[in-house]
Amino acid sequence: MSVSDRRPGPREVVFAALLALMAAPVVAAAPARPAAASDTPVLVAAGALPAGTVDFLGDTLGSFSSLAVDVGQWTRTADGYRGVLWTLPDRGRNDPDAGLFYDYAGRLERLQLRIEIGAGQRAGQVTLTPDGGLLLRDFNGEPFTGADPGEHTVVQNGILLPSPAQGVGAGKISLDAEALQFTADGHFYIGDEYAAHVYYFAPDGRLLGVIVPPPAVQPRRDGRVMFDSRRAPDSGRRNNQGVEGMGLSPDGRRLFVALQSALVQDTATGDASGRINTRVMVYDVSRDPLPTRPIGHYVVQLPTYAQDGKGTPDRTAAQSELRALDDHRFLLLARDGNGLGSDTRDPIVYKSVLLVDTRGASNLAGSDYEQGIASVLAERDGTALKPGIVPARSHVLLDLLDPVHLARAGLDTATAKGAHAGLLSEKWEAMDLLPTLDATRPDERLLLVGNDNDFIARHCVMQGMRCDSAYDNDNRVLVYRLTVPAQTADTH
Repeated sequence: MSVSDRRPGPREVVFAALLALMAAPVVAAAPARPAAASDTPVLVAAGALPAGTVDFLGDTLGSFSSLAVDVGQWTRTADGYRGVLWTLPDRGRNDPDAGLFYDYAGRLERLQLRIEIGAGQRAGQVTLTPDGGLLLRDFNGEPFTGADPGEHTVVQNGILLPSPAQGVGAGKISLDAEALQFTADGHFYIGDEYAAHVYYFAPDGRLLGVIVPPPAVQPRRDGRVMFDSRRAPDSGRRNNQGVEGMGLSPDGRRLFVALQSALVQDTATGDASGRINTRVMVYDVSRDPLPTRPIGHYVVQLPTYAQDGKGTPDRTAAQSELRALDDHRFLLLARDGNGLGSDTRDPIVYKSVLLVDTRGASNLAGSDYEQGIASVLAERDGTALKPGIVPARSHVLLDLLDPVHLARAGLDTATAKGAHAGLLSEKWEAMDLLPTLDATRPDERLLLVGNDNDFIARHCVMQGMRCDSAYDNDNRVLVYRLTVPAQTADTH
């Protein structure tokens, strides 16, 4: 099918204005402490796109694994804001446990975005209107596929890439897209789970290059790089735990890339609470958009929770999105696996936005922890780090489970009632941070948070085939007004 001719355009002038606004002085709590009461985030708007919505290629529109607002078209209106929202679906309506995959073409979805800011105790309305999209193409000009590649690989432009040898998607490059970041000139990066690559695209969706992860991150089995997602590797990214978060610093110089949870070699034995020590790499993209090595490489310790909502933590709140604030701080969205879409009635326990600061943390760039497969763990049966490895600092900036916020949005956490329209989704995986365009409040931002509904819809279509579910899991966006804490002198 043809690709819509409306694409991300040059945005240098507006981007420069945005940088100036985000660099404005702010007054708030220090990064090492929770935000003060006066800086408490407020949910100001919410909205949904019906789960059964069909996109520009005729498939069910499943989002949002990541999202980004075109800053060049972000404007303030009499009652709120208007803009263009680009969203990133993942690999299609798949069932890996059953071996079911679709030849789902990688794409960006474009939506017209309207935000009506609420007043008093009333949340405003977010309106999402599908408005075309962009088909992604590899080095050879061919569409990507969402199908699992198995053990088969191909080489394009000298880069080893995942590709099914036969069956669904045969001959195409496999892409499980999870993270999206635009540059000022309309180019964009996409983070992938299969290979843990970061793909760099032209504004028209053509692949221009790849940031290949360091050896420590590459999934290897029996000494070979293996990109499949159903057999566990011996080292490197865990299956379905690749590049899940990514963000560009406001000055456009630093690209932060975060894995969803710990590498295989950094995973403690025992239950799923052993996956807390994830890696975040920082690339200098100021001169070359495709650097070969990180300049920064840090350990970030993720929160843990109890799957049943009580007792000893036995799960890791894996991170699902990253947005950079400057060259050393970023927001990180961490969540549990409970809620609408999880097919269990386990209680919703943890979904939060963390503020992370790498100042004072150990930089593992160039070390054997990056260029080899050395573990950062002191002991494999515990999550404590080796002596001398200092993790990044973090604290909760926004609790998505705040009952006041949820009530304003018409949502609840009543999993005991089973699937129902107001139940909070399991997978919140998308964020973007935007200026309020209010000169009288230069310290405030709008934080957009979106869910990934995994294409769960009563009326679902994928590649011309039905993929119906027993209930609808609508695509949702929540909008918060908050103050980003000011930078303070390093206290390490």
